[in-house]
Amino acid sequence: MKKHLILVYTFTLAAAVGLVSCSDKKFAEINTDPNRPVDVPTTTILSVAQKLVLDNARGSAGNFRGSMLFAQYFSQNQYTTESRYDLPRSNSDTYWDNAYKALNNLEQIIRLNTDPATKTRVTANVGPNENQIAIARILKTYAFLSLTDAFGNIPYNSYGNPDPDFQALKVNPDVVKPKYASQEKIYTDLLKELKEAAAQIDVSAVTFGNYDGIYKGKPDLWKKFANSLRLRIAIRVRAKLPQLAETHIQEAIAGGLIGSNAENAALKYEAKAPNEAPLYRNTVTENRRDFSVSHILINVLKGTAGPFTAPDPRLRIYARPNSRGEYAGQPYGLHPSVASILKAEDISLPGTVVNAADYSEVLMEYAEVSFLLSEYKNWDQAEYIKGVRASLQKWGVDAAAENVYVAALPVASQETVLSQKYLALYMQGNEAWADIRRTGFPKFLVKPGDVVWPTAPVTDPEMKKFIPLAGNGIPSRVYYPQKEQTVNLENFQDAVAAQGNDKIETRLWWNK
Repeated sequence: MKKHLILVYTFTLAAAVGLVSCSDKKFAEINTDPNRPVDVPTTTILSVAQKLVLDNARGSAGNFRGSMLFAQYFSQNQYTTESRYDLPRSNSDTYWDNAYKALNNLEQIIRLNTDPATKTRVTANVGPNENQIAIARILKTYAFLSLTDAFGNIPYNSYGNPDPDFQALKVNPDVVKPKYASQEKIYTDLLKELKEAAAQIDVSAVTFGNYDGIYKGKPDLWKKFANSLRLRIAIRVRAKLPQLAETHIQEAIAGGLIGSNAENAALKYEAKAPNEAPLYRNTVTENRRDFSVSHILINVLKGTAGPFTAPDPRLRIYARPNSRGEYAGQPYGLHPSVASILKAEDISLPGTVVNAADYSEVLMEYAEVSFLLSEYKNWDQAEYIKGVRASLQKWGVDAAAENVYVAALPVASQETVLSQKYLALYMQGNEAWADIRRTGFPKFLVKPGDVVWPTAPVTDPEMKKFIPLAGNGIPSRVYYPQKEQTVNLENFQDAVAAQGNDKIETRLWWNK
């Protein structure tokens, strides 16, 4: 019977099987769950889990039809409902399901490395148990962070915390209707998990080797990623938990952070099916051209909007010129009858670098670390410049163009640092969306009622404006999956009662 790597926590098939008689062998076969791998090596599980995590975080449901639109990097040029915040529940179902599939794979690595019956076997030519567990914990933290940033309270699981509210991913016995943990508990535990995982890593022991698509088994880089992700989360919750955040920030800095682009946490895809990067699959494999670069981003990169007046050398990388050789963004969030006036050849589609089949999807990078440190140090100029240079170098901008652009930058301030961070986070929609909600920057994003295409060839002036179909601005969250109201109704209702109505304008705990 074929073993599957993908495990889903929300559904359990209960079958009443009447047996008159059967052999011990037959009984064991019937009672073996084909969805829980027992013989699959942890190297294979990790490879599958990493791809699942990035496919989901950067895929269509949560990213292109969600956070990349909310952050206004992309704009839809045909079907504009999601640009206008009319979000289908099916997007939530897909994002939720795929996240928990990845999380179950990562949890399986931990089970195999802690079960006395398997823990010795799974270390052969792979790496010590403690390193395998630590890497799985770090990736679980990243996946759970993406989930809770999108939905709020969610079913959560911790390796080192027996809190009775942490019921996700439980087996033997299964918990098929897990509670939703509060965000305050989740973020507090994410910080603890990263602290412990970093301490758990033996930096002398290569782990997973080339099966590790992110760091090729280098444990010292996993430790730096853990500390850097800890810095991100601590900054996220600093307004709510100042003392806890301060402790974690100082410890993360002391433990060592990502310090160059060579240390970025990223998964490089392949230039062949079925392992192409998510955007390539959407635009080339599926032959869709309904996502264009927004007019907001294009104008800021041109230097005609926002706090930066110098032309940005990343423009030619982030976007492609239209058929006339010009960079022209799609006006954001128009009524479909107006948005469709502009054809794909009239506007700038995503650049060939970001739309490559073998694109590297980033979990966290040096530029973001620098901008976080600039913010922590009260908008430090040196860290600000490091962040800008790191981003320009990551995208392959030549040294001369880099120096010209940096020389023209305004000094570090809340607006300039967070606006440059926004530009650096291009293609990392979920993190940019979280930062926009947390800080209110950048200020150049369009708001409801703004005119986004003043020269549109229409007579009704209202048709030139951005008018959302739901909410009161950039969504504060996304809807819970529809099926949760069927399979886990009581806990869903408890979560809504604790957090607020299941609406996109309901603010998350860290954003209230």
